[in-house]
Amino acid sequence: MTALISIKKPLFSDDGLGYGPGGAGSMRKDIHNSNIPVRCVSCEVRHKGMCGALTADELLSLSAHTRLVTHDAGGELAGEKMPVESYATVISGVVKLTKTLEDGRQQIVGLQFAPDFLGRLHADENGVSAEAASDVHLCRVPKAAMERLVKSTPALAERLMNQTMRELDEARDWMVTLGRKTAAEKVASFLLLIATHLDPEAAGQSRRFDLPLSRADIADFLGLTIETVSRQMSKLKADGVISIVANRHIEVPKLARLKACCGA
Repeated sequence: MTALISIKKPLFSDDGLGYGPGGAGSMRKDIHNSNIPVRCVSCEVRHKGMCGALTADELLSLSAHTRLVTHDAGGELAGEKMPVESYATVISGVVKLTKTLEDGRQQIVGLQFAPDFLGRLHADENGVSAEAASDVHLCRVPKAAMERLVKSTPALAERLMNQTMRELDEARDWMVTLGRKTAAEKVASFLLLIATHLDPEAAGQSRRFDLPLSRADIADFLGLTIETVSRQMSKLKADGVISIVANRHIEVPKLARLKACCGA
């Protein structure tokens, strides 16, 4: 996880409705439920992310500090070793986390999806860099406001701790992927990761998605060459496990077949 330190553009301007920072509409309430702010009612991930642990009154208090923003693919969200100024919830899109060595070499160390929480609480500086792998929508919260809310809301602290533990478990699983699996199993595992995280509640066995990473980034993430990644994806296509349209759009007819290729 990493904290956000730069914002590209708001999804909504401060136009009197208050969807920008500090506007009156930040406290505006939905006509059907006077205790829940409009922006929270329409949020696609409110119940699944950190806000699912908050009461209506807590959501109303938090909304006075939050700001909805969007970043285009490739935009930097945070710089490694830069001061932490805010946290955020991913509303949609994929965030790429990287570490950089002294000689400039980089390694992708993780991906964040909706409704993940971006940021390491109480940290003074970012431990990793964060970049928008695809177009990303975020709900940003200033550091001080977020940390005050966590301290006063045990249910929120527990929700964030559970997410941290889940991410730790996933990181351990990914260590096995990188350390022990074959190239074919690594590529299949990566595709399964994307297929199950971009739309985790999708019904049925089929999935359709656009790859959020380039072939070069996939190779970096998996510790493979670009040629190996392309060759293994072509093999999965030839075996009917996936379909590839226009290089980046992937269709998975049956998740079970893809999972069987992962070596789990």
